[in-house]
Amino acid sequence: MILSIGDLLLDITIVPDGPLRPDDDRSAKIGVGGGGQAANFCAWAAALGEPVRLVTRVGDDDRGRRLVSDLEAKGVEVCPVWAGEPTGAIAVLVGVDGANAMATQRGASVGLRPDDLVEAWFDGVKLIHVPAYSLFLNPLGQATRAAITLVRDGGGMLSIDLSSVAGLQEYGPTRMAYDLARLKPELLFGTEAEVAAIGIPVEHMAQVPVIKLGSLGCSVFGRLIPAPVVQHVDVTGAGDAFAAAFCSAWLRGATPVAAAERAVIVASEAVTRTGGRPG
Repeated sequence: MILSIGDLLLDITIVPDGPLRPDDDRSAKIGVGGGGQAANFCAWAAALGEPVRLVTRVGDDDRGRRLVSDLEAKGVEVCPVWAGEPTGAIAVLVGVDGANAMATQRGASVGLRPDDLVEAWFDGVKLIHVPAYSLFLNPLGQATRAAITLVRDGGGMLSIDLSSVAGLQEYGPTRMAYDLARLKPELLFGTEAEVAAIGIPVEHMAQVPVIKLGSLGCSVFGRLIPAPVVQHVDVTGAGDAFAAAFCSAWLRGATPVAAAERAVIVASEAVTRTGGRPG
C-alpha cells in the first residue's frame, strides 16, 4: 500500500488558442476535473497498478463529493474528512509550449488536524508520499507529520516532493532544510529551482535525491536520465506522474536509475494530454 496525504481540489484548466490579449477576448479550451498534488499522485499510482490510499480533507459539498467519487472510480482508496469549509480549486493557465501558471485556493484541505487521523488508515503502508504543500501550513502540516510518524512506526518509507519554489520561499528554506534533516526521507523529488531554493547540497536531503529536469529528463546521483522527445501539450501533473512511477518501481525492487528510467517514460506520456491525471 502507498499512501499520500494532502490536497484534493478542483482543476479548471484553460488552454488559450494563442497569447492572451490584455483587456480583450481569446478563445480557449476549458476543462474541469480533479486536481491537487497528493490526489494526482494517487491517481497515477493507481493507474500503474499500485494499491494506493489518499488521506484528505474536503468540503461536504457537491464539488467535494464528486471529486472523491471520481478518484475512487480511478482505483484510489479515499479516506476523506468532511469539512464545513468549501472544497478548494486551482485555475491552471496553459501556455503554447505546455508550461503552466496556477492560481490556487486550497479551501478545506489545509484544515486537516492530527486528531482527524484514523490509525487504521496507515496499516500496511509501505511508503507515504508527501507533497511539501502538505507541510507548509498548519494544521495540515501537523497532521502530515503525525501521519509520517504512524507510517514510520509501521516500518514504512517516506517520499517527499518539494512542490513549489514560491511555497518553499514562503515557508522558509532553512525550515525545510531542518524538516528534511529530521524526517530523513528515503526519496526526494524536486526541480533544479526547488533544490536550489533550499540551499544545501542535494545529497544531504535524502537517501535518494532525484532532480526533475523537465523535457530533459532527470538526474540521479549526478547521472542524467534522458526523457523521450514528445509534444508538450500540458505539463500539469507530470511531476506527480513521475513520482508515482518512481515510487512504484522503487517498491518493486528497482535500482534508483531503473526507477528513474521508468519515471521519465510515464511523465513524458503525461505531458501529451491536457489535465493532471491519467486518461
